[in-house]
Formats: sequence, structure tokens, C-alpha cells
Amino acid sequence: MSDQPLKVWLDREGKLLRLQLNRPKANIVDAEMIAALEKALEDHADNTDINAILLSHEGPHFSFGASVEEHLPGSCDQMLKSLHSLVKRMLKSPVPILVSIKGQCLGGGLEVAAAGNLLFAAPDAALGQPEIMLAVFAPAASCLLPERMGQSKAEDLLFSGRSLTGVESEACGLVDQISDDPEEAALAYFDKHLVSHSASTMRFAVRAAREEFITRVTAKLDRVENLYLSGLMSTHDAVEGLNAFLEKRRANWENR
Repeated sequence: MSDQPLKVWLDREGKLLRLQLNRPKANIVDAEMIAALEKALEDHADNTDINAILLSHEGPHFSFGASVEEHLPGSCDQMLKSLHSLVKRMLKSPVPILVSIKGQCLGGGLEVAAAGNLLFAAPDAALGQPEIMLAVFAPAASCLLPERMGQSKAEDLLFSGRSLTGVESEACGLVDQISDDPEEAALAYFDKHLVSHSASTMRFAVRAAREEFITRVTAKLDRVENLYLSGLMSTHDAVEGLNAFLEKRRANWENR
């Protein structure tokens, strides 16, 4: 395992902030990864030379998802609040966040990706929210996916737990562009469409476009977080589903 969960550097003569998940192959979105992403965004929030951020990943997969261990009672409260703090920071980013996705992008990994502005994915990538299979739900995705895909398509993913390919994700609006090399596609987009703009004006453009969107989504996220922690996690089946996954056994649902 790499010493640092996240690689951070400036590219394109300092105009593009690069963030690369650096715990292949799973790139689990655990407390350490969340903290590293939050710190990188905070550290560069006042860098007025940046026109955009590119979030990519080392290894064949964007992320297998969040840490299941950290979802258990006793730790889920802090984990969820930290993840949602990161999502809110991404939503409020002063510059566009481009996201490059290959391989699996699941659970908490897709929640982080969906908090970006433009998603670039490989045709055979797998994007999904499998939480329902563990008898929990995806709070941030419940707020973000309807915004990206529309209500019914988002509900399909959230209720079924199935995954979509990159091609399917583009067709339904979850992904903005597919490419065999999504990282290069994201860089090409930056080079063609963003790098030449005034970084100062870009910040005003982002604020203007996202003001109402941010207010709506963050307010819903607070409500859904409370539903998860105060409602869902008091049920038998939610705790049973998580434990069954960790113990590699079949879950025993009691529907309560």
C-alpha cells in the first residue's frame, strides 16, 4: 500500500490542480482518503491561478467504494459526516472539477465522482451504488444522482444496486464523455475549453451556475444524513447486512 493515499500536484503551468487517488487497486474511500482529499482542496482553495481540478486515479479502478468497516455503528457517524463534508466542499469548489474514471467506480467512490462537474469514463467502466445489497443506502448519491440523471434513472441505480457501463452512463447523463483514455480526454477538454479563460472570471461563472444547485443539494444532504444515522442505523437489517458482508456470509434479513 502506498504511503500517501493521494497524489497532489500542479499541471499545465500551474493552471490545473491534479488529485490522484493513490491506493490501487481498490482506492477505498476511507477516513484517510477523505481527509487527504479535503486537505488538498482546502490547501488550494485560495490559489487564484487555477482554472480547474482533475480528479483521477492510480491503478485500474477509480474506487471500489467506501470502507464497510467504517459504516458500522460506533464509527459510521464520523465517517458519514466526513464524507459529506468532502462532497459539500467539492460541490462548492470555486473552479470546475473534472473526474476521470476507469474500471470500477462504486458506492462512496461514485458519490465522490458525482460531486464533480464533468465526468469522463472508459466505455467498460462500471458505475453503481451497490449499498442496497448490504441493506443500507447511499446518502450522497441519493442527492447527487437525481440531479445528474433524472429521478427515475437514479432510482433504478439506488434501488437495484446494479452497475452501468461507461457507455450506458453516458447515454443516461451520469457521465459526460466516454473515452478509452478518460484521463487524456479530461486533459484535452481542459486544454481546449478551459485553460485560456480568466481564472478570476471562471470563479464567478461557477458561482453563478451552481448557486441554487448547491443550496438545494446540501440542504437535502443534511436531511438524508439524519435519515441514515437516526433511522436506518437503528434497524436490525442495516447492521446485519454490513456484518454479513465483512464476515463473508449470507445475510439474515428480519425486515426490521
